[in-house]
Amino acid sequence: EIHEALLDGRVDFAVHSLKDLETELPPGIVLACCMAREDARDVLILAPHCGPADPADPFAAIPPGGVVGTSSVRRAAQLLHRRPDLTITLIRGNVQTRLNKVKSAQMDATLLALAGLRRLGLAHEAAAILDPELMVPAAGQGIVGITVRAGDTELHDLLSGIEDPDAAAVSRAERALLAALDGSCRTPIGGHAEIRADGTLRLVGLVASEDGTFLLKRAIVGAPEDAARLGRELGRELRRDSPAAIFTG
Repeated sequence: EIHEALLDGRVDFAVHSLKDLETELPPGIVLACCMAREDARDVLILAPHCGPADPADPFAAIPPGGVVGTSSVRRAAQLLHRRPDLTITLIRGNVQTRLNKVKSAQMDATLLALAGLRRLGLAHEAAAILDPELMVPAAGQGIVGITVRAGDTELHDLLSGIEDPDAAAVSRAERALLAALDGSCRTPIGGHAEIRADGTLRLVGLVASEDGTFLLKRAIVGAPEDAARLGRELGRELRRDSPAAIFTG
């Protein structure tokens, strides 16, 4: 509906959570701007009976056979890969609803995006902030993207003045990775890129089975101007070395 409103002129630009924006946009629509990235990491939320989380091994705080609520196959697969004893249950609703379900011990834990919690002033609810190497985030997580009509060059040029170069580079890498993998919404895929202190871009990509029994994670490093190529290259490599059934489920 947002794309349709943009194409027929009812709106001039659209603001998206980039992780929810499809990699292949409808003809006539382009991603014109990426805002500075919020923290891309996921967090672990624990029920009161679980006690504090050890930063070195945060998932150990979840009791054996515990129940974790999430609607993300990416998060579930990575968690099950490390803790196959856990039970994953579907959880929906807004952030506060999810937090309340954990606080009332309807489940032992859940996983959320730190960016969303910070924007709601709820970052203190996190029992542990998960390193991207431990829990690879979703591609585009924490980035706000703005789409415009492809022919609206004036607006495109205006938006370039507020684009964050680092966010633009990492988003190109992560979205190219997704496009190369071409998984369904039920395929656990993660992608996280960062600009390192030496100016290079490092991209981590992940593919897994829903039950976590298969998980493949690799990284690639290169120049930020080669972000899209790096994403495509890593995506093709991950797809080549993963079971074909993962992408057809």
